[in-house]
Amino acid sequence: MSAEREQRGDGAVVSTLNPAESADRADTDAAAGATIPELVIISGMSGAGRSTAAKCLEDLGWFVVDNLPPELIPTMVDLGARSQGNVARIAVVVDVRGRNFFDNLRGSLADLATYNVARRIVFLEASDDALVRRFESVRRPHPLQGEGRIVDGIAAERDLLRELRGDADLVIDTSGLNVHELRAKLDAQFAGDEEPELRATVMSFGYKYGLPVDADLVVDCRFLPNPHWVPELRPFTGISEEVSNYVFNQPGAKEFLDRYTELLQLIAAGYRREGKRYVTVAVGCTGGKHRSVAVSEKLARRLSDEGVETVVVHRDMGRE
Repeated sequence: MSAEREQRGDGAVVSTLNPAESADRADTDAAAGATIPELVIISGMSGAGRSTAAKCLEDLGWFVVDNLPPELIPTMVDLGARSQGNVARIAVVVDVRGRNFFDNLRGSLADLATYNVARRIVFLEASDDALVRRFESVRRPHPLQGEGRIVDGIAAERDLLRELRGDADLVIDTSGLNVHELRAKLDAQFAGDEEPELRATVMSFGYKYGLPVDADLVVDCRFLPNPHWVPELRPFTGISEEVSNYVFNQPGAKEFLDRYTELLQLIAAGYRREGKRYVTVAVGCTGGKHRSVAVSEKLARRLSDEGVETVVVHRDMGRE
């Protein structure tokens, strides 16, 4: 899979097969026992970290192609299948720089059914404020802003990418991430030797800082008493044993954790049936320091015990 960093400009020269030839070649390869490579499509907002993601996956051993016209994706898969296992994992960066080519993406993804290829879409997201700051810091225009402002280009790009974002298997919000944190997220998802059935990110957050845009599920812990109002607990976080014990000694806290774990087991089974490999569970309290952190730690431990590979992220801990 591709990892996020600075934008790459690799050129790729590949031959193109028409649909009939592609189907014939796929049948021939299948008959010959060819290994169909894994495929990851990396896309998302300009400035959100696609290049970093691509470089990260390249470092993990993926064959990465940047800015490939979508209609050539089936050809890349075909070439990988004929590489005798030398190209087992392909990551393709697809974005609006391809202009008119980008419109062919949905059709190209449908053509991949011919190869019976397992493909995943990683979508990199960021807030408008974060994207504007990044473009201004490098003094580059947004690829879609034309004669307008950066925010005009961002709005146009969001509109173009709306359907693709909805189809994504993994959405990563990079608004508050630096390059190293983004790499750590991608490493956690793609560095394993064997792909697990389901990977989960449990993220604590503070409602006063806004909802995480990449959350699949949101849990509200504000029904529990706030340790912030206990003077001796205020300096600590939910990671500390004192705060965790306080939170889970409150009426309903343990029952809430038990019931929500059961609900996640049901949801996880459905995700597996639908082929969804990633889920982000956002656990929120007022400031993202005490209750949400304590609950996230316990919930992540429960999921891990159930065989779900789990990463814990405390988005807002330390902001106050």
